[in-house]
Amino acid sequence: MRFITGGAYQGKAETASKLFGIKADEIVSGADCDMEKVFSAACIRDYHRLVSRLMDTDTDPVEFTQRLCRENSRCVIIMDEIGCGIVPMEKRERVYRENVGRCGCIIAAESDTVVRVICGIAEFLKGEV
Repeated sequence: MRFITGGAYQGKAETASKLFGIKADEIVSGADCDMEKVFSAACIRDYHRLVSRLMDTDTDPVEFTQRLCRENSRCVIIMDEIGCGIVPMEKRERVYRENVGRCGCIIAAESDTVVRVICGIAEFLKGEV
């Protein structure tokens, strides 16, 4: 498994393409994909949005992420960093941030390679290409 994270609009999908040869038609979006599709996808972008969708359906995002790591260990996962900045007042948003953080920790632990992208520049936190 390979994990790419960073702020919004920093070039994470382009980095996945450059580093791992991911093509546009191999990427599913966590924002709107069939949730079962992630178990066979080569690349999942917007994983943080999938976490929100899972919460909306009362599915535990942590358990779902653990299952994903077991069943699709060869995929590339792209997820925005969510935990920085002002803590939201709404409870649902605080729980969402916590779930995204926990899922990110699970994915990073299971990944051979972890990359953080800032301004289109890839910084390897774990492993290599």
